[in-house]
Order: sequence, then C-alpha cells, then structure tokens
Amino acid sequence: MIAIDKVLISDEVIEAQFVCDLHKCKGGCCEDGDAGAPLMPEEKKMLDENFNVIKPYMTREGLYEIERQGKYLYDREFGWVTPTVNGKICAYGYRDKQGIIKCAIEQACNDGKLEWKKPISCHLYPIKLTKSKEYTMLNYEPRETMCKPACALGKKLKLPVYKFLKDAIVRKFGDDFYDALHQVAIEHFDEQKK
Repeated sequence: MIAIDKVLISDEVIEAQFVCDLHKCKGGCCEDGDAGAPLMPEEKKMLDENFNVIKPYMTREGLYEIERQGKYLYDREFGWVTPTVNGKICAYGYRDKQGIIKCAIEQACNDGKLEWKKPISCHLYPIKLTKSKEYTMLNYEPRETMCKPACALGKKLKLPVYKFLKDAIVRKFGDDFYDALHQVAIEHFDEQKK
C-alpha cells in the first residue's frame, strides 16, 4: 500500500500493466456493472448545467431513460450514478460504427463544446476510487474477463496502470500527486532490482 497525503493507493496501481483495447472489449465497462457510472457531487451539477450540450450526442433510448429516471439517480450501494438503459448501457453511452461504446459527454468535450471530459469514475477506470472518513483509496479493479485484452496489451507495451491513467490521475489529484506517485514507482522498482 502506498500513502500520499490522505490517499491510499494499492501497489497494483504501479505494478500492474494495462492499456484499454477498445477494439476487443468494445467499451464494455460502460454497460457491464450493477449500476451506472458513479458521480461526484460536482458532476451532478455539471450534468444539470450542460445537459443541453450533451443531449444531441445521446441515443433515443438514453434520452428516454433520462426523462424517466432523471439525469442521475441515487443507488444505495454506489451513491449518485448515471441512469442505464434496461440495466445495461449507461444512458450517456452510444455505439459507434464499429460497435464500440462511446460517451456522449466525452464526445461533446472532444468537439470543444464542453470542458468536462466525463465522470472521473469513468476516466480513472480500471482504478476504483472509494472514500472513508479519513482517506481516499485507489484500487486496481479490472473486470476479469472483459479486461483480459487490456491487461495483455499493457504487458506487451510494458505500460503500468498509473502511466496509462496519467491524465485522469492528474485531473483528479493534480500534477504534484502524480509526480509523487511516479517517484514512488521508480523507487519501488529500484528496490525490486536489488
């Protein structure tokens, strides 16, 4: 376990190797789960304020679920989450021509219409963020079957999870945090070589 400020990070975040292989998994993390994407309190506000910008990128089914359930809903286990279509794909998700699930929020951002990329829980995946009263915990939790191609590609490219997720980690915790994590990783691997 690695501790930086009040963040506890599992060793796997620096040891495991992972690179999303969307052509193989088809963005399955956007439809495989017990609820929609977990949302931070400020992300609910972002959805409220920017929904009209996101709306044109959404599917008819996703829009129907937003009308029916709201832009977000409360789940007893996961807290505030995005709604899903028939308990599967996130209401903000859509499939591209290759069958890969993409995010309407992220597409609006990529098109320069929105500064918010997507929920941080999605951006950090396969790192799961949980909070206690004193700490924030970061654990590496890829899906066993669905993420096998990503684990294989990460090993092939020799890219640790934390490096693959640098943008997301910096977005959530800042450059100084990422630099500290990178330094811990360097020291960790130097120690293993001894």
